[in-house]
Amino acid sequence: MSGKERHVGLFVTCLVDLLRPEIGFATARLLEMAGCTVVVPSAQTCCGQPAWNAGADDHARALARQTIDAFAGLDYVVAPSGSCAGTIKRHYPTMLADDAAYAAKARDLADRTYELSAFLVRICGMNDLAARTNTKITYHDSCSSLRDLGVRNEPRALLAQIAGTELCELSDGEVCCGFGGMFSAKYPEISTHMADNKLADVESTGAEMLVGNDLGCLMHLEARAKHQKRNLRVRHIAEFLCEAMPEPDTGKV
Repeated sequence: MSGKERHVGLFVTCLVDLLRPEIGFATARLLEMAGCTVVVPSAQTCCGQPAWNAGADDHARALARQTIDAFAGLDYVVAPSGSCAGTIKRHYPTMLADDAAYAAKARDLADRTYELSAFLVRICGMNDLAARTNTKITYHDSCSSLRDLGVRNEPRALLAQIAGTELCELSDGEVCCGFGGMFSAKYPEISTHMADNKLADVESTGAEMLVGNDLGCLMHLEARAKHQKRNLRVRHIAEFLCEAMPEPDTGKV
């Protein structure tokens, strides 16, 4: 990498931290491969999206302020999640628009925040992963990535670098999987029906693996697939990319 070194704050996300931390480690590895210095602020917690969606505005604003303070002074903030990145990038400026002490800080953080695949492609120009795997996959675009962030081509650009990978597109790729955070809790029957429709679409592609960039969506679909006894592997894109690459040379013998 030429030019100024990038100091990147990794926003781990609640789901990754609590349920699949290997996604966080894979994200850090990819960022380091792209020439970034990765910082994981210990003061970070939730981005505040569940509280904001539930109407607990004061709690959401408190979490937003905490996140802003935790990631102050870093060049960029990267999250392996379209929903969390979207909350920071699109909703923090709205949450804190009337906060004299934090309105400008919220806009500044929003400008520095990216979803992982968008950051690797747009900012780092990652174009040679030297990876290989003989896997037929399909990709799920989360609603937040598509609608809040306009991220669609970037994960596909990364996946295209993996030799031997066949990407089979869904017929209704822009349709929600039914997770939607609070939506799946408030409307479980509708959520389940939407997941079943998405899984039927996945099956029609003949893919053996479902890849995506939002763990909430992936857990929702993976749980439903297991309930239906479907033979489907599910991976976050950071996991999939790292699994397809050779293990890093640590110099140990």
